[in-house]
Amino acid sequence: MCGRFALTATPDQTAALLGLAELEDFPARYNIAPTQPVLMALAGPPRAPGSNLPDRQAMLVRWGLIPAWVKDTREFPLLFNARSEGAAERASFKAAMRHRRALVPASGFYEWRQTAGKKGQPYWIRPKHGGLVAFAGLVETYAEPGGSEMDTGAILTVHANADIAHIHDRMPVVIAREDFDRWLDCRTQEPRDVVDLLRPAPLDFFEAIPVSDLVNKVANTGPEIQERGVVRPEPEKVRRQKPGADESQMTLF
Repeated sequence: MCGRFALTATPDQTAALLGLAELEDFPARYNIAPTQPVLMALAGPPRAPGSNLPDRQAMLVRWGLIPAWVKDTREFPLLFNARSEGAAERASFKAAMRHRRALVPASGFYEWRQTAGKKGQPYWIRPKHGGLVAFAGLVETYAEPGGSEMDTGAILTVHANADIAHIHDRMPVVIAREDFDRWLDCRTQEPRDVVDLLRPAPLDFFEAIPVSDLVNKVANTGPEIQERGVVRPEPEKVRRQKPGADESQMTLF
């Protein structure tokens, strides 16, 4: 799962990764959460012959995809992630997988390792060698009953690689830079043509840093939430004994 991520690079760095002409200025965001606006890049209309301008376009979308066929959003779940396995056949994502595949720039993401306690241990998971990554995203434009339109989106996930699996069994799909064109090309590349891109990141691509539970609260948006924290030890399991048993004696039960 990917329920929080960060984008702390500059607009110029982000535009360079995505192959965009330019981006409007935006601040570093350390704790992006579902329902908030997120930046995505899609394939734009073809450029005129001889043009040296990029054919990709940026857009802000609400993180939480709403399919076009939804009648009442109040009764529809928040789809901020989409399982890549079967996304091309699932009704909620089928149209977006065919027509509106996108890239989601990120400096990394957060995940929680569940323990025996009520609260999980949060980790900041970032590229081991720094820089930005692009998650696989989907975009759907939802027409509200009043007539206005809202662009919405989700991040595709896949089963976690061995570096992340001890924290969580899912991770966002990372699209390599050399595969950007193929992933975004919805004119000639059908979902079956890009399914090979929906795979876990290579081993040693990410590093997981334990952080404090400051990230749990959406209102905390500063860089301090990425500071290394102390991993809480898991509580020891209490061995149940029969009434009257002597703790100094060995037992087979």
